[in-house]
Amino acid sequence: MKPWRTEVFARGLCFAAGLAIATGAPLDRLCAEGGAARTFSRIKLERAGDYLRNEIATGKIPGAVLLIQQHGKPVYFESSGVRDVATGLPMTPDTIFRLYSMSKPITSVAAMMLVEDGKLKLADPLSKYIPAFADVKVGVAREPLGRPITIEDLLRHTSGLTYGFTGADPVRKLYAQSDLFDGDFDNAQFAARLAKLPLAEQPGTLWDYSHSTDILGRVIEVISGKSLYQFEKERLLDPLGMADTAFYVTGAAKRPRIAEPLPDDRASGPVLGTYDPTRVRRWESGGAGMSGTITDYARFAQMLLNGGSFEGRRYLKPETVALMTTDHIGPETMIARDADYWPGPTSGFGLGFAVRTSQASPGWPLGEYRWDGVGGTFFFIDPKDDMFAILMVQTPSQRGRIQLQLKTLIYEALEK
Repeated sequence: MKPWRTEVFARGLCFAAGLAIATGAPLDRLCAEGGAARTFSRIKLERAGDYLRNEIATGKIPGAVLLIQQHGKPVYFESSGVRDVATGLPMTPDTIFRLYSMSKPITSVAAMMLVEDGKLKLADPLSKYIPAFADVKVGVAREPLGRPITIEDLLRHTSGLTYGFTGADPVRKLYAQSDLFDGDFDNAQFAARLAKLPLAEQPGTLWDYSHSTDILGRVIEVISGKSLYQFEKERLLDPLGMADTAFYVTGAAKRPRIAEPLPDDRASGPVLGTYDPTRVRRWESGGAGMSGTITDYARFAQMLLNGGSFEGRRYLKPETVALMTTDHIGPETMIARDADYWPGPTSGFGLGFAVRTSQASPGWPLGEYRWDGVGGTFFFIDPKDDMFAILMVQTPSQRGRIQLQLKTLIYEALEK
């Protein structure tokens, strides 16, 4: 294990798995560094609600749902505003949101279930499952691979793959000008198209936000013999009770529950665009394609906080959750390319999550892990304080500002 990962892994093993870990060593010795979880001040929590209500009242967002849960129970759960200004329907806990990149942790967990099944290894070359990636080249000069892309590279975004909507270097321009999103394609066709494009850099050399998780979704299909949604539905979504989480919203009764951004607050582009989730297509984007509710995602987050179990059923081993929520890249690969898609200078990246590796703001603990979506949704899990928070909102333009301010208010509400 690389030096910078040893301490964080040890901490993550205690925090991410909580008191459920059976290691044989005394838990008070193993987790002494963590200390007792802080508790929330109800009065200070109201400041978070006041902040969101002010955002709505001043016309910056149409509505939002905020859930803060500690020790397995909600300490703050409020819906404010409307889900769609065109209909005026109120925001409610069963409102359906485009999750965009909050799909990535779900796909990553599904892949790690296959790792635990013994059907997939982190060190496996991607070409073992998608042969076209054996011959992929690097850069516009089409240099040969220094080493194969691995499954771990896909999980930690060090594959050399990228996105075509960030930056303006030659490879990203090729992505933007390619046929990646033409027609009604499936995951297999998408992977084949992507394999024809060059990598932005050599595998393992740089954290680069990318289509890696989309390709991971295709790997899941190849191994399981099922569509990505079928596998996730059978192994994760249905058992967890995530009934409203899917790649497309089907059924007329669910359509009015879909949240919409303000009319002048819509991103553009085939990945960033505010797509219509009721338009069923063949592509099941493991990196950005899911929609769901806050109550569904809370069950997923609580499972992770519990160390891989929920309501008596185990989905991942505690040590697997700890591994996923440990930094796997180190500071030399964490170079900012685009501030909107970068975990920041105080974080590394695990297997599907950004991971806090150094102090950022007062009260933001090491070992906290998280991700967000371009539509405005975000979540973070704090094992040290045995809590998580989820915000569901649809506002591409305001997401970064709101996320920072709201997280600051949440941590200011935690007391000794």
